[in-house]
Amino acid sequence: MGRAQIAQAEAARIPPHVDMNPVLLKPTAEIGSQVVLLGSAIKTGQTGATHGDNERLFKEGCDALDRLRQEYELIILEGAGSCAEVNLMSHDIVNFRMAAYADAPILLVADIDRGGVFAQIIGTLACLRQNQRAQVSGFIINRFRGDIHLFKDGVRWIEEKTHKPVFGVLPWYDHIQIEPEDSVVIENPKKVKVNNSQNPAVAVIRLPHISNFTDFDPLLALNHLDVYFLEKNQPLTAFKAVILPGSKNTRFDLNWIQTSGWAKALSGYVNTGGHVLGICGGYQMMGKTVHDPTGLEGQPGASEGLGLLPIETVLKAPKTTTLTTFFWNGHMGAGYEIHMGQTTRAGGTPLFKITERNHKPCRDEEGCISGAAEIMGTYIHGLFDNPAILRSWLEHIGLDGVDIPDIDGIEARNRQYDLLADHFEKNVDVESIIKLVAVD
Repeated sequence: MGRAQIAQAEAARIPPHVDMNPVLLKPTAEIGSQVVLLGSAIKTGQTGATHGDNERLFKEGCDALDRLRQEYELIILEGAGSCAEVNLMSHDIVNFRMAAYADAPILLVADIDRGGVFAQIIGTLACLRQNQRAQVSGFIINRFRGDIHLFKDGVRWIEEKTHKPVFGVLPWYDHIQIEPEDSVVIENPKKVKVNNSQNPAVAVIRLPHISNFTDFDPLLALNHLDVYFLEKNQPLTAFKAVILPGSKNTRFDLNWIQTSGWAKALSGYVNTGGHVLGICGGYQMMGKTVHDPTGLEGQPGASEGLGLLPIETVLKAPKTTTLTTFFWNGHMGAGYEIHMGQTTRAGGTPLFKITERNHKPCRDEEGCISGAAEIMGTYIHGLFDNPAILRSWLEHIGLDGVDIPDIDGIEARNRQYDLLADHFEKNVDVESIIKLVAVD
């Protein structure tokens, strides 16, 4: 599932389910995507290669909506991208076509922070067919900076030109921290000079196809720890630990690490006693070899790993997707696994003891830690959402004095969702929106 749909389910205090994101396009290259249907990867190809499957995918989406309607009183559909991409409209199954199937009123949300909000709204309507324009019930203006009273004339102009209401203008906020939907927030990171800060620092290598980067939000939230996403090769000796994150294309990113100079930098860092943690794809890269015999990520073949852990990985279906409970250093933690690889150890020590997967008890071992204990890897995402696990890891890398919040990941996120709900309700005419969908 996409991060946004999981966050929305959490905010509604309901379990995430694949019906909430029945069709997911997961980028694996600049012009390629993996198609995930109801949580299972069904194909990988270039962008546009899914057009022949549109009718099947649309029907699956409709069926998922129908199932959700049997369980819940109200379903909110979220469009994807712009609904007015005229070159793609004939293949679009996630915007107006889905809304028409659901017989749902449409709210068009415009981003005023990027400028040109009046052209966004009027231009979007102009690109639509007449029946599609009739589906649009009104607008919300998002990310407004400055004195909101100065925009009253703007609201009036939009309503006069479109004959449709503006249901609200949402001011910009800085007091709410919600996990971002994609990695645009960490694009083009610069080289850093750690000595400019009094805080200890941790580095995350910003892979070209980084995934699950929200694993590191709990680290970013700590007051006395600096976390840097690094893309350009630089010395690592000043960092207390280096993390290799998840990847949407492990072999491509492994090759990038080797050709960009990061492999040499990591080797030197390890030789000086540096701590390295690999998560999911990063864990796979740390082994001896990554095999892809059927070409799940591109051309079939094998790639030499970084040789930091005595493991080997074979990429193969089906994809592992589990909610996982584990123990480490006497502390219980919870996270999730989502990966195509099967990894075997040829040495080292298991990192975690697994006690439960998908709510079923088990006694498994997971991950790998080197004999000297500085090098470790795991498939489990969400490690740092567990305060006790986070504290234990920080102590493991030599940071004993960092203050850790006592609340866990979901409780902390719920507080932020509540703040966002309050912000929305204060600035949007929610009652009028509810009337659009009210059923007698």
